[in-house]
Amino acid sequence: MIRTVAALVLDDVATFELGIACEVFGIDRTEDGVPSFDFRICGPEAGVPLRLSVGSSVVPERGLDGLQGADLVIVVPSWRGSGEELTDLDPEILHALRTAHADGAIMLSLCSGAFILAAAGLLDGRPCTTHWRHAATLREMYPVAKVDEDVLFVDDGSVVTSAGTAAGIDAALHLVRREIGSDVANAIARRMVVPPQRDGGQRQFIERPVPTCSDDVFAEVLDWMVEHLDEQQPVARLAELAGMSPRTFARRFSAETGTTPVQWLVQQRIFAARTLLESTSLDVDHVAHRCGFSSATLLRHHFRRLVGVTPGEYRRTFATV
Repeated sequence: MIRTVAALVLDDVATFELGIACEVFGIDRTEDGVPSFDFRICGPEAGVPLRLSVGSSVVPERGLDGLQGADLVIVVPSWRGSGEELTDLDPEILHALRTAHADGAIMLSLCSGAFILAAAGLLDGRPCTTHWRHAATLREMYPVAKVDEDVLFVDDGSVVTSAGTAAGIDAALHLVRREIGSDVANAIARRMVVPPQRDGGQRQFIERPVPTCSDDVFAEVLDWMVEHLDEQQPVARLAELAGMSPRTFARRFSAETGTTPVQWLVQQRIFAARTLLESTSLDVDHVAHRCGFSSATLLRHHFRRLVGVTPGEYRRTFATV
């Protein structure tokens, strides 16, 4: 049961993520059947102002001692950066986090707050996530952490990590549901006017990568593949365009892109389908054929596998028409 919640904030604290902690745990919603939480905003030193990311400031009422006895510690990210800038964290901060966790506190990081938990050693050997833009950096800096950039949050028992920004709402409501119950989570979500649970993962929010290639010949082939997504593209045809044998082409393609021609083409077709679902009112059958899929069923299969939601769910979220 969560009764005492401590939100740890540092300089350049991310305003939205701090707001998530306050909205879910800091507002009195007892009239809606939500239990009252002992909510504390804690900083390195009590009473010392900390910069907000928008240029104002917040004054934590408690210092690191406020983490003691907390059932839940929320690590709010700082806009100082997600990477080397966080390696100079005060050892006392990291010690306070380790101590709180050892004493039984659940740890919840929001967005790039995962870097702070990782610096404290609390992600060692654990599955975790962070904003998709920072996932590669987190994986590089802390290779023992098992980073999954495809999900909205990861629940690993006593440590919960959320993906970027609004995914913190998903993780916080999940924790409320897990520790207190669905009725309470639904009541908080209703007051916040957000869905109690969202489908899919953060794959659906990742921008389309620009095809890159160090070999000019392969760069031309990749461009041709993207420009002719609605056509059949057997490896033999692609190899001919590159002036290679099919076997040599497949080997070189994998070395250049890290995947096979077939899988790379499927990814590009799914990216194109996302654009059409966002910007047109074409039905799924037409989207499928425009992007080179033989049927809407095949599009749905690959879309769900790569994006994490169905084409219809994706359109409802991102459509601009």
